[in-house]
Amino acid sequence: MRARWFSLPFIVSFLILMCFILLVINFFELSWMQMEHNKFHHAQQTYPAAASIPRPLNDMMKKPIYSVFARHSEAGHLRHVYDVFDVYGYTKKPLESDPDWNVLWAHEYPFKTLADKIVFSNLKPYQKVNHFPGIGFISNKVDLATSDIKYIPPAFQMPSQKSKFLSYAKKYPNKFFVQKQNNHRGIKIKSSTELDFNSTGSFIQEYIDNPLLIDGYKFDIGVYTIITSIDPLRVYMYNGDILFRFCPEKYHPFDPNNVDKYVIGDDYLPTWNVPSLKKYYVDQGASMKVSVESHLKTLNKDATKIWNQLEDAIRVICLEKEPLIKNLMKNYKSKTNFFEMARFDFVVDDNLNVFIMEVNMSPNLSSAHYPQNRLLYEQVLFNLFALVGLTHFERKKDSNKMIVSMKNIVAYPKHCSEIDCNTCQSEDCKLCLPCIDSEIERQLTNAYREHIDRHDCKRIFPPTFERRLLVNSSNDLSRYNQKNQLMYKWFKGKCIEDVEWC
Repeated sequence: MRARWFSLPFIVSFLILMCFILLVINFFELSWMQMEHNKFHHAQQTYPAAASIPRPLNDMMKKPIYSVFARHSEAGHLRHVYDVFDVYGYTKKPLESDPDWNVLWAHEYPFKTLADKIVFSNLKPYQKVNHFPGIGFISNKVDLATSDIKYIPPAFQMPSQKSKFLSYAKKYPNKFFVQKQNNHRGIKIKSSTELDFNSTGSFIQEYIDNPLLIDGYKFDIGVYTIITSIDPLRVYMYNGDILFRFCPEKYHPFDPNNVDKYVIGDDYLPTWNVPSLKKYYVDQGASMKVSVESHLKTLNKDATKIWNQLEDAIRVICLEKEPLIKNLMKNYKSKTNFFEMARFDFVVDDNLNVFIMEVNMSPNLSSAHYPQNRLLYEQVLFNLFALVGLTHFERKKDSNKMIVSMKNIVAYPKHCSEIDCNTCQSEDCKLCLPCIDSEIERQLTNAYREHIDRHDCKRIFPPTFERRLLVNSSNDLSRYNQKNQLMYKWFKGKCIEDVEWC
């Protein structure tokens, strides 16, 4: 039989030859890569500009760093915070290991505890801290409740306002009261004989005894609020959804000894278990806010009245407390290193009147208890990061004008062209090009970037406008300080130019 040309010896010889050829090719490829590496390394030393040749991201630039200040930081309550930092490519490092961090995420108030580790009054321009010095003027429950501000039920600090409370209780003998402290634990309706008038650091507050009910359950409303600037003040709310929490037991028949009927605890009744809301939230995939709004429409109640009051209450409180925070921040070199994300908690009565209960400085963002809340928390954080500039990774100083230039921030160009602004003394000239100094330019640049990066956040202050009412309208801004007036006028001018800014 004639031998076949593809005999075993031939195949073995062929495979050996191919392996040899591949080894030779690999050798020359490695030699070429080494030669190119040496040339590039030499170019970096001889010609520094050569370093701008594109390289892999991790080699080309240092990844942004965040540090955390929290008790039991790995316990899980900051899991979603870590996840969002990871989405944006941050590296987590302890404060002690690298002082050149980009973001300090503090679950507790950091300015006293970390004073020996961080000089907060002299931070670098790119460093951000997730609290404002003095935010306790808003989040401290005693200070807030006894501020005599619209939307806050009457409250009396103990023991200093004992006589004032007794006069009020005598005037309204049928009202209920609760006694609270900053730790928010143990809230219960009490009679005047059960109240502790000598409890320092506590306050007695009128109880809203006619709450709006859904399917018989009392609820509260949590609005995630972001403060991006103090003096001038800029405040936003996360508008993608609002947190609704329901008491686990129906309100009626009312029993003051059963706190599950009127106090929202950790084991609250979630929206998806409220029968009238489930068909919107679960079956139709609507938000909590839209689910409640849809239900109220079936009762001929207009939820817009609630939403408008929520926004106004946040605005009123931030404006009232801003001077106190501003005064404390005089000790800090820059006010642009700080931002705040808090949750304002409200109750609503059966006439759709809104009352603020408290402001949480570091609100719960853990979905461990209710996994269904994960998306809400992640979206709140995603929007927060964008709004306050935690996603800005420009590496060159000269890139700033690419993002925001003077033509982006000028307002009222027609008006400014018709008036004399040579001296810049007139208030009408403050936003005209010759009168925009470096401080005003910086604030307007920050406001511009917030606006284009706000995603699903809504501006609370300066307030939004109805464009059709603006052109010939004038507003009394005397209640605002000078910087807030200027910021208000700037947003108004941008709104007149473009409805998207309203």
